[in-house]
Amino acid sequence: MTRITDELATVAENLRKVTVKVQSSSYGGGSGVLWQSDGLIITNAHVATNNRATVELWDGRVFEAVRTNIDPTKDLAALKIDAINLPTATIGNSDALRVGEFVLAVGNPFGDSGAVTSGIIHANHQRMVMADIRLFPGNSGGPLADCFGRVIGINTMIVNGLGVAIPSLAVEGFLRGNRQKLGVTVQPVLVDATHKRTLGLLVLSVNSGSAAEAAGVLVGDVLIGVSGQNFTSPNDLSKYLERTDSSEPLPLQILRGGRQLVCQVAEVV
Repeated sequence: MTRITDELATVAENLRKVTVKVQSSSYGGGSGVLWQSDGLIITNAHVATNNRATVELWDGRVFEAVRTNIDPTKDLAALKIDAINLPTATIGNSDALRVGEFVLAVGNPFGDSGAVTSGIIHANHQRMVMADIRLFPGNSGGPLADCFGRVIGINTMIVNGLGVAIPSLAVEGFLRGNRQKLGVTVQPVLVDATHKRTLGLLVLSVNSGSAAEAAGVLVGDVLIGVSGQNFTSPNDLSKYLERTDSSEPLPLQILRGGRQLVCQVAEVV
């Protein structure tokens, strides 16, 4: 038991070092997470309400930060401070979270610095992670992490006594500017592929000038997968696009006239 307690204390201490205090207005502050060693910080949009903010690191250093990106619909914002070689969060895979898994949250409630609380995962959805964990004003923008200290969410609000966090994969998509669209209208269908029935997305229309048109996608094609992975859910294509760098080629697997082929989408815009 002593060993487990010591390990959790070490995890909590490391999380405190990557959690910052953010003051963006005179009406209160919040928290943020050091996402990159060059001073990139992720917080909530409702915390970074102004273009500039004051950021205090765990060691007491204070910096003026500039807001470089914001998406109020996702309640996410990115701040940048002029610093290098900073400790950074280890980012985990929010999709791998299981209900009942132990989690930690760090933040600055009521002006406290680096306060730590714990709980368990209550529910895990694509757009939110819910945890049975005590959060207060000032925790917003701080990390939700698993028992290994991997950040799997950004705490954003309290709903019916449960803490709600934005999944880490959604944060990564926000940083990439995940407004990627193939430019197609699709409908889920079942098709015969790879000698078995599988889910496909029937292309009903292709937008003029779209990335799909440039790659040669045609009306009547059935999209069955990406990068060698077949679709298992109608949402798989949109989920993949949200997590893919639009500068990288997109190998789109297609069923056309009974034959399988791959279209390389050079750029998704």
